[in-house]
Amino acid sequence: MNLASHPILTCDEARDFEEKLLGGDEAREWPALQAAGRAIAGAVLADFEEIGGFPPNGRLLVLVGKGHNGGDALLAARTIIEKFPTTCAEIVFVFGERVLRPLAARAWRELAQVAGARVAVGEISDLADQTTGLAYRYDLVIGGVFGFQFRPPLDADVSVLFARVNALPIRLRAAVDLPSGLGEPNAFRADFTYATGSLKTPLLTLPNAGRVRYLDLGFFNGDEPGTDRVLTTDVLAPLRGLRSTHTDKRSHGHLLVVGGSLQYPGAVLMSVLAALRSGVGLVTAFVPESLAAAFAARAPEAMWVGCPVTEGGGLALEGMHLVRERLERASALLIGPGLGREAETLTLVAEILKTTMQPVVLDADALQPEIVRGGKAPRVLTPHAGEFGRIAEGKAPREFAASSGTTLVLKGPVTSITDGRTTWHSFYGGPVLARGGSGDVLAGLVGGLLAQTPGDLSGAAARGVVWHGRAADLLARSHGQVSVTVTQLLDFLSTALRTEGP
Repeated sequence: MNLASHPILTCDEARDFEEKLLGGDEAREWPALQAAGRAIAGAVLADFEEIGGFPPNGRLLVLVGKGHNGGDALLAARTIIEKFPTTCAEIVFVFGERVLRPLAARAWRELAQVAGARVAVGEISDLADQTTGLAYRYDLVIGGVFGFQFRPPLDADVSVLFARVNALPIRLRAAVDLPSGLGEPNAFRADFTYATGSLKTPLLTLPNAGRVRYLDLGFFNGDEPGTDRVLTTDVLAPLRGLRSTHTDKRSHGHLLVVGGSLQYPGAVLMSVLAALRSGVGLVTAFVPESLAAAFAARAPEAMWVGCPVTEGGGLALEGMHLVRERLERASALLIGPGLGREAETLTLVAEILKTTMQPVVLDADALQPEIVRGGKAPRVLTPHAGEFGRIAEGKAPREFAASSGTTLVLKGPVTSITDGRTTWHSFYGGPVLARGGSGDVLAGLVGGLLAQTPGDLSGAAARGVVWHGRAADLLARSHGQVSVTVTQLLDFLSTALRTEGP
């Protein structure tokens, strides 16, 4: 499956790749360094919007090593100062200014020329731990001390520096490419790591990397080999073009949604609302009969079918005929949001899977071991870590997807999609998604997209995940991470689709 993605490289692969691409030629390396600096600055300023935006009179700390990472950090600082001319910057040359490599030294000269008296050179000893009473506050620190060629352990003096910086009250901590010191004790702790040019495998597991942003500098075409890949927003390109003039609602798929219970009524409504925003032509939802009228008033665009319920308030097996008589009209199904775990309801789901050959998204309580392997319909599974543990039988994600013949969307701080051969990672979204209902919105998006492209399970899953994550980023930048609701994501789906950016 050729999705819009780039390979994730080991540090050694990244070194060899950049040597082959740039060849140590300063005439080629300098434009790449400038592009990285601009990209880091743009992404940092965008992410700063989640905490109110970068202040006009901001204070910036830059930690500079010897080589390209230090040059990237200096050029990012230059771009920020050009945009906010009253910003003051303090530069700490961790190994001294004299050992700067040529391009890092050039970046420093350019920053000094632009910033003038608003940039100063500091010393490691100036950065006191706040417990001493001599605490400095910075709005932003950019850490560019070590790159992917770092080999542990940390030097004692550098370890002291990072310990002091980690203790300071700083609003946002940005790492260039990798957090300096990788996962060593006292390594630099980042809120965001900005991977420049290529994304390196340590960023999949480093606890001190914070949130990861992949900054595409045009190094890849997208057809390079690699079974672990980072998704780009180009995966949304099929949704951004003009639709055919000769089209109607049946041209864009029909999604059947089975879910809801008297105990969990809201989940299925959120999934249907998201599916309606996915571009799908038709949505039919099977819900407990007492909920259908209220849901129809909330989302009249969907066709709501009231179904019999069990004594516990879940969907009863008695309603199977209501689903069966509409299955032929469907191009995909979504089963699970708000379903509950009553035995009779799960038997209904199993019977549906025995009956249909249309592709199915299984979410939430439909993710039971006996269900995910039942029937022959192609399926997308959307578990979080706990749900995956319930169905995985001890297998790793890729192994499980291969053995079960499914497309797996494993939700988490980094959401991954695997078809058992390739794993695609999405670094969009963030803590704003850590609230009930965000998975229901994702399931509705993936279901609606799958109904439009029923033969492309991985593509529908990847588009749904990236779209969902981009909307979350935009929501957080507009309203912050705290005082928001999951359904507000729906209002940012259009903007996420129509705009590009970090």
